[in-house]
Amino acid sequence: MRRGNSYQLSVISCQLREIVVLAICLMIGTLSGIADAEFRVGGYYKNFSTVFNSPLPDTSLTGVVVNRLRLNLSYAPADTLSFALAYDFTPRVQDPLLFSQSPFAIGVASSGYRVADLDSPLYPSEEAPVGSVGIYHNLDRASIQFSTDFADFSIGRDAIAWGSARIINPTDVVAPYTYDQLDTEDRVGVDAIRVRIPVGVMGEVDTGYIAGADFDFDKSAVFLRTQLNAAETDFSILVLEFQRDLLVGFDVARGIGGAGFWLETAYVLTTPFDDEPDASADYLRTSVGLDYSFGGETYAFIEYHFNGAGAKKPENYLTNLERSAYTRGGVYLLGRHYLAPGFTRQLTPLVSFSGQILFNLFDPSTWVAPQIAYNIAEDIHLSVGGFVSIGKRPQNSESPEFQSEFGSYPNLFFSSFRVYF
Repeated sequence: MRRGNSYQLSVISCQLREIVVLAICLMIGTLSGIADAEFRVGGYYKNFSTVFNSPLPDTSLTGVVVNRLRLNLSYAPADTLSFALAYDFTPRVQDPLLFSQSPFAIGVASSGYRVADLDSPLYPSEEAPVGSVGIYHNLDRASIQFSTDFADFSIGRDAIAWGSARIINPTDVVAPYTYDQLDTEDRVGVDAIRVRIPVGVMGEVDTGYIAGADFDFDKSAVFLRTQLNAAETDFSILVLEFQRDLLVGFDVARGIGGAGFWLETAYVLTTPFDDEPDASADYLRTSVGLDYSFGGETYAFIEYHFNGAGAKKPENYLTNLERSAYTRGGVYLLGRHYLAPGFTRQLTPLVSFSGQILFNLFDPSTWVAPQIAYNIAEDIHLSVGGFVSIGKRPQNSESPEFQSEFGSYPNLFFSSFRVYF
């Protein structure tokens, strides 16, 4: 067993060395051919070590170790032209079962809007048996940006996200993060053609096409978003056609006294372009909230979210997952009414403590996420925390049925180590 683990670790080490050498060669080769152009290389290494327990009775603790090396390259030969590339290399050590199923909240597709993609994992191969080690990779950015007097253009793989809400963004359905995501620093890249046209001082018209697999229009999206500022308030309206669903969204954000206010809402018509659209599957999602900074050391917020796609009773949670809201609409919460307070407190210049709570008001069940972070050096960060789920647990493992939403998910504790370069 020890020899097997040593071999797996040596494979990971060799892969890491190859990636670093490749990045250095690319950097040297490119720099030798440019003089005044701006070329940048950066990235980070992250380690997330987690341990969690299944919500089912008579189960033991399980551990997961995820390492992530990301290289970011950018090249700007002129003020109006730039290129961006980002590559992730991710070795994971975990229980073999976790490579095919997740014990956590309902997830969303991480790369559903891509014309084509790299084969992943690198290890093991499809023919090889699944062990405790998996090596993944991801070409997460590959785009060209250029500007004219009329508009800014972007072509290729880049991040697209909208919304002013702090916890749950109803208009963010392209590649959203779930509330229990550990690493949310970089949005998942999608393949798109995007045009941004400035309007006035702070306004713009943002439109584009987000491509699905093989440019299949039924798996793609088209959007038009306008943004403007009036009466010290930011307004935006979004119209998004995605996988034959139609989303109409509205977002407003402004200051009220010393506090910040936001209201983000989206109404989704499912298959409105079909000959016989199903109006009963249409749904509304809304988030509204306030935040405030107390003296610069403490920041707090509270947000209410209504999920019209959710079920009213826990026993209907699993069957409700067949709705289009979950299969293609980026919805992941199972209930209808939620309250989400949170805060961050700067204990010292190098240490901060934060906490977030998500209440399902109808179960009732609760998800609590405390975290303490320490800035070891300028580009080195360490944090520890947990996701604690409170609520009625499933009663048996043979045919588990949800008694509550958050009570059906595991408790998780993690440490995070990050180095930026």
